[in-house]
Amino acid sequence: MLSRQEVARFFENVPSLKYRAALMLCYGAGLRISEAVAVRVSDIDSQRMLIRVVQGKGGKDRYAMLSPRLLAVLRSYWRAARPSDYLFPSRRPKFHIDVSALSQACRDASQSCGFNKRITAHMLRHSFATHLLESGTDTRVIQVLLGHSRIDTTARYTQVAAHVIAGTPSPLDSLVPNSKPKPKRTK
Repeated sequence: MLSRQEVARFFENVPSLKYRAALMLCYGAGLRISEAVAVRVSDIDSQRMLIRVVQGKGGKDRYAMLSPRLLAVLRSYWRAARPSDYLFPSRRPKFHIDVSALSQACRDASQSCGFNKRITAHMLRHSFATHLLESGTDTRVIQVLLGHSRIDTTARYTQVAAHVIAGTPSPLDSLVPNSKPKPKRTK
């Protein structure tokens, strides 16, 4: 998992606007790498701030969130590249970029960061889920956003940071002291 600061530093080290936008889809919307490369221009719904994920894992369609910042990045990329069908087209007409090309861009940026961990697109997705959980997002909402059919699959993604655990009040602390007098002990 990556901290928010590590995610920001990682994106600063992705030199290509195309690959940065695609990797930001993995983190900003929680998409799998295979889903991010296959997004079409028509899948971006800026009116409802949603991204349609067509035939995700398990052949399921779903909607993912489209944050204002992600929309700004995607618009900036679109203005520069002017893709017409796939948002991230390949050099071959009517195809999207290959997963391996985006994975390589991710590895290159990971090395440029100088972190002691290898960053993958899946780690960006994992960080998305964890950061949502840390912000108080309900696990069931995260489950839907990630496209999981089972909650236990989502639970594996949502490792809770130590500072969140330490800052969580115990229910014991909220108990109201009993106002009844203490019973006297008898011998």
